[in-house]
Amino acid sequence: MLTGRYHNYISSYFIYIIPAMLLSLFAQYKIQAVYREYMGRLSSLGKSGSEIARAILDKNGLRNVNIKEVPGTLSDFYDPRDKSLSLSRDISAGTSIASIAVAAHEVGHAIQDKESYPMLNLRSFMAPAVRISSSLAMYLILAGLFFDFTRLFDIGIILYAVIVLFTLVTLPVEFNASRRALNEIRSMPGVNDETIYGSKKVLKAAALTYVASAFAALSELLRLLSMRRRDD
Repeated sequence: MLTGRYHNYISSYFIYIIPAMLLSLFAQYKIQAVYREYMGRLSSLGKSGSEIARAILDKNGLRNVNIKEVPGTLSDFYDPRDKSLSLSRDISAGTSIASIAVAAHEVGHAIQDKESYPMLNLRSFMAPAVRISSSLAMYLILAGLFFDFTRLFDIGIILYAVIVLFTLVTLPVEFNASRRALNEIRSMPGVNDETIYGSKKVLKAAALTYVASAFAALSELLRLLSMRRRDD
């Protein structure tokens, strides 16, 4: 038989999770719409995403960072472990405003790594704990709900809090990388107002997805904590 705590878990869904879901849906719609729009608009720089990335890397003394092409869409990332920049084909080969904005953003992370940006270091430090927490948290929470085992439930909440903290730490990392990217694009010879404006829109839309992710994680944590308080 299901416990009262389980019923609270279901009933609180609409209070905490529906708003987060709506924000996530809007963020996904926004990034897809803006990405499609500016993938169709050529930048005034006349260079591909990989060329822009290489130019910014070299300017910042990062000739050791390799650029490689990876499959997928919006699958771009910088890996501090092997100092490599992975760009999806549309970004690497594309000369659109979206291509250069995304490429420059990822280079922003490489510059953060070089400068030992504190929040990036904190995120990297937290990564192993987050992997463990992600694999265990919800199992412990659900087990605590079904079996009315408070200690399991509490451990699950603690592990989930680690995940939430990680999403919050990610926000300044991403915002800072976008600011660096926009400053680099602004300083390039031949850049026009449309390219700067479009790059800003692409980067803001991408940032919204991280805000939505953090909001969703925080909403779930608040829901779990509210359930825990009801049992005290």
